[in-house]
Amino acid sequence: MSPAERIEVLRREIRSHDHRYFVLDDPVISDYDYDMLVNELRDLESAHPDLITPDSPTRRVGGTPSSTFPVVRHPVPMLSIGNTYNDEEIRDFDRRIRDMLSPESEYAYAVELKIDGVAVSLRYEDGALALGATRGDGEQGDDITANLRTIRSIPLRIAEERPLLNNIEVRGEVYLPHDGFRALNELRAEREEPLFANPRNATAGSLKLREPRIVAERPLRVFLYTLRFEDEAGALAEQPELDSHFQRLGWLAAQKFPTNREARRFATIGEVIDFCQEWEDRRSSLPYDIDGMVIKVDSIGLHGELGATMKSPRWAIASKFAAQRATTRLTDIRLQVGRTGVVTPVAELEPVFLAGSTISRATLHNEEEIRRKNLRVGDTVFIEKGGDVIPKVVSVDLGKREDGSTPFVMPTACPVCETTLVRVGDEVAVRCGNAACPAQMQARVTHFTARNAMDIEGFGPAVTEQILENGLIDDVGDIYGLTREQLGTLERMGERSADNLLRGIETSRDRPLDRLLFSLGIPHVGERVARQIANCFRSMKGIMAASEEDLVAIPEIGPKIAESIVSFFQNERNLEIVAKLEEAGLNMALALTDAAEGGADSRAADKIFVITGTLSNYTREEMAGLIASAGGRVTSSVSKKTDYLVAGENAGSKLKKAQSLGVEILSEEETEALLSEKRSS
Repeated sequence: MSPAERIEVLRREIRSHDHRYFVLDDPVISDYDYDMLVNELRDLESAHPDLITPDSPTRRVGGTPSSTFPVVRHPVPMLSIGNTYNDEEIRDFDRRIRDMLSPESEYAYAVELKIDGVAVSLRYEDGALALGATRGDGEQGDDITANLRTIRSIPLRIAEERPLLNNIEVRGEVYLPHDGFRALNELRAEREEPLFANPRNATAGSLKLREPRIVAERPLRVFLYTLRFEDEAGALAEQPELDSHFQRLGWLAAQKFPTNREARRFATIGEVIDFCQEWEDRRSSLPYDIDGMVIKVDSIGLHGELGATMKSPRWAIASKFAAQRATTRLTDIRLQVGRTGVVTPVAELEPVFLAGSTISRATLHNEEEIRRKNLRVGDTVFIEKGGDVIPKVVSVDLGKREDGSTPFVMPTACPVCETTLVRVGDEVAVRCGNAACPAQMQARVTHFTARNAMDIEGFGPAVTEQILENGLIDDVGDIYGLTREQLGTLERMGERSADNLLRGIETSRDRPLDRLLFSLGIPHVGERVARQIANCFRSMKGIMAASEEDLVAIPEIGPKIAESIVSFFQNERNLEIVAKLEEAGLNMALALTDAAEGGADSRAADKIFVITGTLSNYTREEMAGLIASAGGRVTSSVSKKTDYLVAGENAGSKLKKAQSLGVEILSEEETEALLSEKRSS
């Protein structure tokens, strides 16, 4: 047997053993024998480096550490799933499905355990793992391919050899089983390192590590539950049964992907509810954490018909389990000042273990909440985790209340700067009106420099606090004027650290417009909303000049968000900060992609579009992005100002209104042609 043939035999054998050990939990050889196979393969590859391939089992850990994770765009957004919390809400979901589909439509449900882990996407090209990414904000995430390759249950190559079926995207949840989590924390305790609070935090922290060799030491696992073919139509023509989500799970398992074996398919919503209840009672028996069940319409074809909102698919819902409770003592109520000046009371608790983590603090939201729950310092209280994530105080055990306890009284002054607290209008929250309040400043700078905002590496809490205490900046606009000499005056800030921080500041000047808009901390403007607004107005000046009417015309932008944006840019102090940022050279306009270059010359430039119905080749968000790239604007409602209506199947009332107003109706193909046409000179 030639070296090449022996190498291929060893690779197949090792992949098979990996699958049996990490996926099926059914090893058939000893660890020693397995190591001997790997060592033989490694020796052969060392002797014949020309025969090494990226999908070899020996390539799972390697390469140099990454200083940063490149950002990658998901081919289809990784949307979050809406939640239900009781049987009636599940039945409401079923009624909505029935109402959205035609009367003759038949459908079933696939139901899976909702793994409490970290969502990832894997892309395979010609059968080999080519890219692995985090969910990120749903539209784009971090390229963590090197880290995901270390998870031995993930195939580096799939068994399917038909071209139509080996270019795929697979999505799933990376998690830590309970025994792996305990072992990891025991090891960290031996090394005198901080312990992880719960398995999910440990998983998220592991995937963010820059060194794959360290990730490989973590006992991470993955369950994969979503399969998309690059050529969906071709794949379904070849294997029609793959129109079923449940059948796709079977296909993934046949290709040796790790899937959860507890998934089931049901014809009625009653059976679904019974299955969800069964697992709520049984969840503690599992060797990993789940926080609910995921219910999906089984037919992939119906997914397209049902569509999605901006945030969630309409064809899926999560049935969340009731939160787990614990009892502890309320030792104090402290006040916390946020970046918008809102002062939030926080409960200090005697530490108690609940749902996988130790709880010592919980938000109390506002003074009204404290009064409604009749909370007093010293009380014995019941706490639970909302959605098994956020701890909250539920109620008081009045039978154990101490004699002489007194009701909580909200202070009248800011706990940090002593400015008198105010209540705006009929708001429940109280605010510190001092924009220069150190606590607000620290929170604003922390938000501005955060990884999902301007991502300035090195701007941690300790550095931020020192910079503010030393008066080096008055607002986030001053960050770009910091010098090496100024940073050198800070405690424990050596030349190397100062240079790294300045490099991080310099790099952040190139962040796109939507990241800058989000980083400003405008109330109610999250990452997705910031991206929608940036794509529509394409420049900071355009956004600043937008009226509430202009803003609510954007899909998913409501009056509250619009009012907040307009109010923010009417504030002189905020305008000064934006001016500083512009003078510092930050991106104040949407960077044109290659596809969008020359967008100002497109026939679509400055035209107003409305999209309706179900599109064949794009989601609505993808079509809106193409229109924005060509210089057009997408609004949610048809009016006399509308230039074009892009109409898919089942267009409905918007089509009728467009026809009555004489708006030009375009198909997908006609829209593509229009977007590619140049204006006549």
